[in-house]
Amino acid sequence: MKHEEFRVGTEFWCGGRRWRCTDVGARVVVGICLEPHEVVTSSAGTVTSRDITSDASWLTGPPYAVPELVFDEYDIDGCGLSPEVNGD
Repeated sequence: MKHEEFRVGTEFWCGGRRWRCTDVGARVVVGICLEPHEVVTSSAGTVTSRDITSDASWLTGPPYAVPELVFDEYDIDGCGLSPEVNGD
């Protein structure tokens, strides 16, 4: 994909995972991963549970309950609109 193809809310693929664009900067794109993610619960510094969730409420924001990742110009080259075609 090209930088100018990204819009907030656009879904794209990168690294075999599906992402949603959450911000477009002058030279970077920010996104959240839409794949199931790990939820870790801890108490007093000790992990008490680990679960995998695909609960869509974690993807509602901003702010988002999952981390936003910054894609620079090199990362953007590896992005595509389908899982089979990443980049040009």
